[in-house]
Amino acid sequence: MGIKISGTGFYVPERVVSNNDLEKMVETSDEWITQRVGVKTRHIAEDETAVDMAVSAAEDALKKSGIPASEIDMVIGTTITSDLICPTVGGAVAGAIGADCPAFDLNSACSGFVFAFDIAEKYLRAGAAKKILIVSAERMSKIIDWTDRSTCVIFGDGAGAAIVEDGDMYESVLYTDGDDSVIKIPNYSIANPFRGDDGIKPYVYMNGQETFKFAVNKVVSDIRAAAEKAGISVQDIDYIIPHQANIRIIQFAAKRLGLPEEKFFTNIQSYGNTSSASVPMALAEFSESVGPKSGDIIALTAFGGGLSSGACVFKW
Repeated sequence: MGIKISGTGFYVPERVVSNNDLEKMVETSDEWITQRVGVKTRHIAEDETAVDMAVSAAEDALKKSGIPASEIDMVIGTTITSDLICPTVGGAVAGAIGADCPAFDLNSACSGFVFAFDIAEKYLRAGAAKKILIVSAERMSKIIDWTDRSTCVIFGDGAGAAIVEDGDMYESVLYTDGDDSVIKIPNYSIANPFRGDDGIKPYVYMNGQETFKFAVNKVVSDIRAAAEKAGISVQDIDYIIPHQANIRIIQFAAKRLGLPEEKFFTNIQSYGNTSSASVPMALAEFSESVGPKSGDIIALTAFGGGLSSGACVFKW
């Protein structure tokens, strides 16, 4: 038993914000952002909600797979930026596409899609589902302090989706330590006569240096561990789809793994860090532009707040 991808899709808002645009908002430069992060442009939702983007990505995946919504047995949504606590993104997507099935959301920050991918594999292995839609949507622009040059240059908005079925290979490694000292996103404050306002704003707070070290270490150790569990070497992996957080994280990880950077698919330059939507968006572009062959060994890897991380290997 394992997992295979039957279709992928993604969506990004029409509004594009370039590094030159950000130069007019905060003290930064295109050169600094490009060299230190790897982002040139990012898409920002002006009208779309997380659900709007999720539905578009899901419909794209259904269209490309040729699978009707009526055959979807479960929808798993991942997000940290939904506009509503309920209905969930997964539930709203199921309703919008006409899928008559259980649906729920999962929150593991930027690692969300990899965690959802692992949960989907377990449902498939148990025989509790045959076709599962995973859809990740993030409107990061609503939780960014646009006066903070250390974070506002990194993130973007978008959604990605994948339809998965039974395959013939799968192994994974997941990690969470609950630390909030490196990355933290407070929730929106609510008027409460029994509790004072702590003054903390609902923005992304991130220690960039510690995040970088955590990310590189976990990408390397997680991929090695997942490959070992699968009985293969890291060199046997044909392509790696990493979380698109920082191009230098990917470069450092590739060097420590002894792999050519060409094995790592990147699109951070066009979209920035879209949190849990990052991996499925990259996966969708990868499937279209690279055209992997049946039997290619693929690795997914992600890391983020929580602190959380995960990696898995499977066959295309």
